[in-house]
Amino acid sequence: MFNTARRALFAALFAGVGGPVFAADLAEPPVVEEAPPQAVYEQPAPEYGGWYIRGDIDYHWSKFGGADYITYGTPPSTGTFATGTLKSAFSAGAGVGYQINQHFRTDLTADWLSSSNFRGSTNGFCGVAQTPCTSTDTSSYSALLLLANAYVDIGTWHGVTPYVGAGIGGAWMKWDTLHNSDSDGDFFHRGGRGWRFAYALMAGASYCLTDRVKLDVGYRYSHINGGKMFDYDSLSNVGPGYDNGINVHEVRGGLRYQFGRSDCAPPPEPYVPEPEPVYTK
Repeated sequence: MFNTARRALFAALFAGVGGPVFAADLAEPPVVEEAPPQAVYEQPAPEYGGWYIRGDIDYHWSKFGGADYITYGTPPSTGTFATGTLKSAFSAGAGVGYQINQHFRTDLTADWLSSSNFRGSTNGFCGVAQTPCTSTDTSSYSALLLLANAYVDIGTWHGVTPYVGAGIGGAWMKWDTLHNSDSDGDFFHRGGRGWRFAYALMAGASYCLTDRVKLDVGYRYSHINGGKMFDYDSLSNVGPGYDNGINVHEVRGGLRYQFGRSDCAPPPEPYVPEPEPVYTK
């Protein structure tokens, strides 16, 4: 009986001491919390646009569209220039524009087309016997061309942006004195001047020189409507005369300075957030 009680006492003591030890050995590992997913910051699309200014020079050649004039004979009749050519010349211009987005822009331009010499001829009758004769006619024209333009920038590759565009506006045309010479003598007609309707088509490409400056080269075709070429001259009893319009072909080069963000500027560095710390219990 005593031995049984003693065994029970030892068993109770062993359970009291060994239980916590085994419990410590079987304790669960600490829980490690996973770091929350890193926040994703989408890089906003670069905003292009803003005001720009431009300056251009060009070499242009003009095509004379012909001209008609009145001859006050018996009866009055209408004559036509038999020939007419215009020499090439230089011009310069400036403008201000707005880049609406990466692919579309508009501007207002003013170009001064310097004097282009004219040489032509007319067929008529000279002298008392009214024998057929041919005159030689010389003059020159200059013009101030004002246009409102719109362009499509097709895309940018390695800093080069090809574009196409069109413009509409007006031209202030000035013809110098027309000198008419034939066997009857020399006659001078005061040149015509005034505003005319004009339009233009252009194509070219720009190249990034800096993050704000672009080199712009291209071709522009301009048409200036017809108008008065010269006034009536009482000595020759001829005039006024009206040209049928001028076609101008230009090879242009210039610079554009962008005040707003340009597609030449490198994209901003992407924002990379700091990793958040990991806490454990």
